Amino acid sequence: MKPICKLVTANRLADGEVVWLGAHGAWVETIENALVLEDPAAVEAAEAAAVRAVAANEIVDVDTIDVTRQGAGVVPVRLRERIRAAGPTFRTDLGKQAQASRAFDAA
Repeated sequence: MKPICKLVTANRLADGEVVWLGAHGAWVETIENALVLEDPAAVEAAEAAAVRAVAANEIVDVDTIDVTRQGAGVVPVRLRERIRAAGPTFRTDLGKQAQASRAFDAA
C-alpha cells in the first residue's frame, strides 16, 4: 500500500461545486490541482485555512480526506471521495468526468 497523504475538500457555497484546497489558499475545482498534505503541520495549516474560508462564507462541509499517490496524481482512499472527485455516477455527461471527456475529445 502506498503512503497515505491528506487533502482538504469542501463544497463551494455559491454553487455547491466540490472543491479542494490548492496552493496559496485557493479553492480549486479539480483534485489534480489540490494541495497534497504530507505532514501533520501542513494538515493543521490547511484546516485553519478552511476554517477561515467557512467564516468568510466561501465554502461549507469541510473534510480532510486520505489519498494515496498513484503516478503523478493522487486517488482518494474512500469510494465516496472518488465519486465526489469525478462527478455523478448516473450521468457521465455531467460533472467533472464530462469535462475531462470533452477535453480528451478536443486533444
